[in-house]
Amino acid sequence: MNLVLDVAAGVLLVVAALLSVAAGAGLVRFPDALSRMHAGTKPQILGLICVVLAIALSLREWAVLLTLIPVVVLQLFTAPMSAHMIGRAGYRTGDFRSELLVADELEDDIARADHVSSEEAGEPVGRTLDDREGDDDRAR
Repeated sequence: MNLVLDVAAGVLLVVAALLSVAAGAGLVRFPDALSRMHAGTKPQILGLICVVLAIALSLREWAVLLTLIPVVVLQLFTAPMSAHMIGRAGYRTGDFRSELLVADELEDDIARADHVSSEEAGEPVGRTLDDREGDDDRAR
């Protein structure tokens, strides 16, 4: 039984390594930020899960498994959010191929946000330290 678990752990490590190579190749080969974002996040999560399973199979201890579960859960929460932010930054900088988009759902939102920020740029946002010091002088 130990031999079977060790072989399974080895196979999982090889799969994780192949996923890492695929992610690296996608980051180098894909043409725009949106495609590279996809290539960097999907294999990364699956590769991490394979590595964690390989560690759990090779060590065969509950304490190790309970330590590794939060690693996977936190990665599952943070990777999609960071990919989303990278995608939005790539969209705003124009680092994407618009002919590949089926529907451009961000165009109206970005235009609205740019319009609001340009309107607010002409108005003072708040009082400065110099304004407050002038109030103290006038109060005396």
